Amino acid sequence: MSNVVMYCTRFCPYCISADRLLNSKGVPVERIAVDSDRQKWNEMEKLTGRSTVPQIYIGDYHVGGYDELAALERAGELDPLLEPVLKATRT
Repeated sequence: MSNVVMYCTRFCPYCISADRLLNSKGVPVERIAVDSDRQKWNEMEKLTGRSTVPQIYIGDYHVGGYDELAALERAGELDPLLEPVLKATRT
C-alpha cells in the first residue's frame, strides 16, 4: 500500500503547513516526531540525507520538505502522486 510519511517536529511551521496541505487533500499522514527522539532524527538523516524538517515521502518517492511539496501542488503534480494513497484508503 502506498502511504505518506512525514518526519516532523511539533512546532515547526513548515511541518504544520505540510500537514495542512496534505490534510486538505484527505490524505492520511504517518507522522514520525523527531524533536524528542535522537534515534528517529538520525534515522531521518540517514534515509533522506537531510537535516531539516519536514521530510516527506509519498510511497517510495522522497518529496523533500514543504517547499518541494508546495511546488508540486502549484505545478499540478501533487494530486497524481497522492492518487494511489487515496485509492488505497477508499478500499
